[in-house]
Amino acid sequence: MAARGSLLRLPMAGRARRHPPFRLLFLLVSLASLIPATSRAKTTPVTVGLIIDAASPVGRIASTTIPMALDDFYAAFPNASARVRVRQHDSAGDVVAAASAALQLMTAQGARAILGPQSSVESAFVADLATRAEVPVVSFSATSPSVSPSGARFFARAALSDAAQAGAIAALATYFGWRRVVPIYQDDDYGAAFVPFLVDALTEARAEVPYRCALPAAASRDAVAAAMYRLESEQTRAFVLHARRALAELVFAAAAEAGMMAEGYAWVITDGLTCLVGSVRPPQGVIGLAPHAPPTPRLRDIRRRWAHRFMRDHPDADPSEADMGCGYALWAYDAAWAVASAAERLSPGDLSSPPGIVGGNKSGPTDFSGLGKSSSGEKFLAAITNTTFDGLGGRFELVDGELAVPAFRIVNIMDNAKERGIGFWTQQHGLHRHLGRHGASASSKTNAGLLAPVIWPSESTVVPAGWLQPTSGRKLRVAMPGGSVDPGYQPILHLDVDPTTNRTVAGGFVVEVFEAAVRLLPYALPFEYVMVDSMPYDSLVERVGNGAHTISGLGQGFEQFDHQLDRLSSIFSSRAVARCVSHRMQEFDAAVADITITANRSQHVDFTLPYMSSGISMVVPMRDKRSDRAWVFLKPLRYDLWLVSFAFFVFTGFVVWVIEHRGNEEFRHGPPSNQIGTLLYFGFSTLVFSHRENLKSNLSRFVVVVWVFVVLILQSSYTASLTSMLTVPQLEPAIADYASLWQGTDKVGIMNNSFMRVSMTRSGFPQSRLVPYQATQSFHEALLNGTIGAIVDESPYLRLFLKTYCDNFTQTAQTNKTGGFGFAFPKGSPYVADLSRAILELTESDEMSEIERKWFGDDAADGCAAQGGPFTSDSLSFCSFWGLFLLTGATSLLCCTVHLASFLFATRHRIWEVASTPQLPWNHRLRMFLKLFDNKDLSSHTFRTSKDGSVAGRNANGGGAASPAVTHIGGGSPISVSNHTYISEWSMETASPAPGAGPGDGEIELAAGGEAEEQEWAVDPRPDDGSGDQSGTGGAHHASN
Repeated sequence: MAARGSLLRLPMAGRARRHPPFRLLFLLVSLASLIPATSRAKTTPVTVGLIIDAASPVGRIASTTIPMALDDFYAAFPNASARVRVRQHDSAGDVVAAASAALQLMTAQGARAILGPQSSVESAFVADLATRAEVPVVSFSATSPSVSPSGARFFARAALSDAAQAGAIAALATYFGWRRVVPIYQDDDYGAAFVPFLVDALTEARAEVPYRCALPAAASRDAVAAAMYRLESEQTRAFVLHARRALAELVFAAAAEAGMMAEGYAWVITDGLTCLVGSVRPPQGVIGLAPHAPPTPRLRDIRRRWAHRFMRDHPDADPSEADMGCGYALWAYDAAWAVASAAERLSPGDLSSPPGIVGGNKSGPTDFSGLGKSSSGEKFLAAITNTTFDGLGGRFELVDGELAVPAFRIVNIMDNAKERGIGFWTQQHGLHRHLGRHGASASSKTNAGLLAPVIWPSESTVVPAGWLQPTSGRKLRVAMPGGSVDPGYQPILHLDVDPTTNRTVAGGFVVEVFEAAVRLLPYALPFEYVMVDSMPYDSLVERVGNGAHTISGLGQGFEQFDHQLDRLSSIFSSRAVARCVSHRMQEFDAAVADITITANRSQHVDFTLPYMSSGISMVVPMRDKRSDRAWVFLKPLRYDLWLVSFAFFVFTGFVVWVIEHRGNEEFRHGPPSNQIGTLLYFGFSTLVFSHRENLKSNLSRFVVVVWVFVVLILQSSYTASLTSMLTVPQLEPAIADYASLWQGTDKVGIMNNSFMRVSMTRSGFPQSRLVPYQATQSFHEALLNGTIGAIVDESPYLRLFLKTYCDNFTQTAQTNKTGGFGFAFPKGSPYVADLSRAILELTESDEMSEIERKWFGDDAADGCAAQGGPFTSDSLSFCSFWGLFLLTGATSLLCCTVHLASFLFATRHRIWEVASTPQLPWNHRLRMFLKLFDNKDLSSHTFRTSKDGSVAGRNANGGGAASPAVTHIGGGSPISVSNHTYISEWSMETASPAPGAGPGDGEIELAAGGEAEEQEWAVDPRPDDGSGDQSGTGGAHHASN
């Protein structure tokens, strides 16, 4: 055996001798494996204090979370050179105990930093001590804005400030349409410091905080119940609860007992309660806010491990509490990770410096002024505030010592305290249904509807209106100007006091519009009219905007609330009384009157949209302008109608002359000047239907018939217009416009206490010419006796004035617009937007018109016209008659065209001969054409002779007429044609029966009806187409004889 053993060892030894490098390598690896152990043995411990209330839910969460976070950190970084050692102290929620623990940690236990304390009150005191000692304090649960890094330089908040969620609550109020929200809060630094931020956010969102309910942390169940019954009697139904767990449980129990968890109520809890929903167990239907933690695999793993560890550390805890979903657990985990990471970045010199605080000159344990300072505190604080990483609650980054605000998750509390997510809120994008990556809002299509449907209390799906008709609540105090109102202005507004009931009764257009708008609101708005002393509206607006007093409520230490405290003393005897004090109320909640919206007044109050438009106008006396104008007969027709009528008189006469000239002897007499006189005389004589010329052509008769019809209408219109101008009063304003008023010297009447004085004076109008009056009768008398020349005021008042005194007065055009009449509310009032919307609905309906007709009647100008007021008759213009002129002009042109066409056709051969004659100047040709047109038309029936030898249309004996001209024509000799004489076919074939004929056989006597004129041109006779007309050139010899 021994030999075998030796044999076994020898080969191994031999191999070892034969391979010495392997043995050396083995030794090096063994030494390297000892190095990490040596380095871990040289890690520097860093003492960090932890001050919590171990018995509270947040304290139990922190006692499990912080050690777990440190274990995870060093498991992830096993080679860390600094190791955080936590020294935990239990303050039991007491400020003094927390301060004592902080001093012990900084002095005796050498803490380089402190995690906590848990509450904001403790943190404020400890942060002040730590700032003196320059020891960083990192809080993961002090969310109250009462303590902040701006007040304590060495304080860092690794949690979200309560002020960050005020915007989310205001967004919910806007989304659900709540115009009034009541905060119920814990009356200490935790709750009271949050309310101002909430009120500001709600006010910016146009919501009102009518009253607040502050409950002491030690309030008894009876005190809380009394406060809830008080709130139930008010009209608001939307509440925001911000309190610690114990007080919140009392509030929910008392609210359920008072019936405030029924349908129509809305409750919103802040993140401090949402994170403890498993412990608080709020009723179903409550909306909660919680910081959004991005879901990651790491978070799911830590949650699972944390739940096991929490139940192991606290076996008596309810399993529902073992949920790391709330912000406190995430903030505590990230705060511990940030402290461990910052400690790792401290230099070896900082880690080797004396722990705790050094130096100082304390004269006793209570001498805080003699505290020393930490040698590493400044660098440790800088390392903590500069630490950034992806934590469980999102990106961990301290901005000015405050944790950056991520998104808030909005949840709907269901049965058994189960949460149902309904949306998110971010400061950049507001409310959204879903979030994209890195907290950004998702697309608008994804976020359609913004939030998921909410299940409200009593499992209702109807969104609460936010308030209802109260059983006993404060009414809106509406200021109305009192004093006597002139009867002329009472349709606008009047306010009387019933002597029997001593109640203020209001009426008029303004009041009826206000009450109609209130009825259109989606909620009940109780109000009462409060009569104020007569004063300028500027002063009334300032009182509405500035005057304030506190309305009575419940409270301890408020002497004005003693009568209510006495009533509560019968319910409970504890002096820890709930204090429900209303928000700072205005002396007047609104002013309802005929207040004009101006820029100056809008600086003090918020106005609704105008319910009545207005503008600055002027009322002046009327004067009659009929008078004595010598040329009034020209007034009925405007100049364009005069010119067109004159042109058509001439044109119609010319057309008739053209048609009648060749066939009607009455249009042929005399030289050209006489013909022009006949033309003009005939045209203008039709004006009075006195033309005596007999018309022979049907074309000219048709022209005249149409023209006479037009003249008849013109004549009738002229007569009617002139009659009205001469008989009906022609009234015109004594002062035409504002420019004339400015340039004149007349005084101007304005309403007393009106803004018109300031407005006109600012525009440069002399103040000495302004005369104020109060009553419409005074204005009337002043206008009649000439004291004033005009009234300048807003159009609604002038409308009422003209309704009463419309005779001899008129309203000129508006010079400039004003803002109109509006209802005044204090700055930030939530009623402005709702009433403005109601006014728009009222204006778009028929109800506004009915109200206006009720108080103002029909249009004032129409009423004055019906009573014989101002009447004007405008001159007639061409635009009113252009159709008639078109008709007569077209008729005249048509008839003239037909006549000329027939003339051209009848004389076409002669026209061609004239046109084809060579070497004939153009002016001679034109003259020939005119002569051809000027000749008689012997083919016309007016020049034909009858069988008895008389001319058609004349007696055979001549009837005293001139003897006809006789022309002797020899056979084969040139034909001499005198001017205005034609040889017709009928006369050529029939021998003249007249006596005294020449002895030649071929002689023909022509009855021309007038003396033959000297031949002026002649052409050679040529055969024609049988028409009987002959022409020849031999006439030239005859012309020379």
